[in-house]
Amino acid sequence: MKRHALSTRVWHWLNLVCVVVLFMSGLTISNAHRRLYWGDWGFSAEQAWLAVPRFPDWITIPGYYSLAVARDWHILMAWPFALGLAFMWIAMLANRHFARDIATSREEWRPAAVWHDVVEHLKLHFEHEGSKYNFLQKLAYGLVLGVFLPMMVLTGMSISPGMEPTLGWLVELFGGRQSARSLHFIFAFAIAGFFVVHVLLVLLSGPVHQIRDMITGGRAQ
Repeated sequence: MKRHALSTRVWHWLNLVCVVVLFMSGLTISNAHRRLYWGDWGFSAEQAWLAVPRFPDWITIPGYYSLAVARDWHILMAWPFALGLAFMWIAMLANRHFARDIATSREEWRPAAVWHDVVEHLKLHFEHEGSKYNFLQKLAYGLVLGVFLPMMVLTGMSISPGMEPTLGWLVELFGGRQSARSLHFIFAFAIAGFFVVHVLLVLLSGPVHQIRDMITGGRAQ
């Protein structure tokens, strides 16, 4: 058995492309209206709970301000992003990757055990005896796969033009279309934060073999 299953490797690189394009095109969409609200509606500055900065063109897609082009890119990547996530969950449950490598045990939630993993991370010791991932890695991957990414799909569907008549119940579940938009923004930047930390830890733990293993599968542990 490889360290990383073929399904994991395919999804990892596909998801990377989708997330980068979605995030960069999303920044252009954000530039069209930079204020965020709670509830069903909002427009004026006094109604906003947050006004985000205008993002520079070099970090956006298409690289200049065009709401129409940015939406085209966003929708184009949304489908492989959502379907890829569904594929990954089916694969993780079928090959027991989730149960074996990501699901945490009650023992791992003990304060002493959590603190031990924090200290080991600070020492740049990332290995965990008897498991592919340590507690902090399991927690991070579990949050991303089980909360952040699914919430991006659900909130994205809620704020998609023309979807509200069909998915009105989902919009109400999030507290209104503007609430769904705010949550979409929050989870997008939560994923961006995870991405930065993930890349940093890969660089600190040996980027050559980490990237090689995510391409070839690596050796079983």
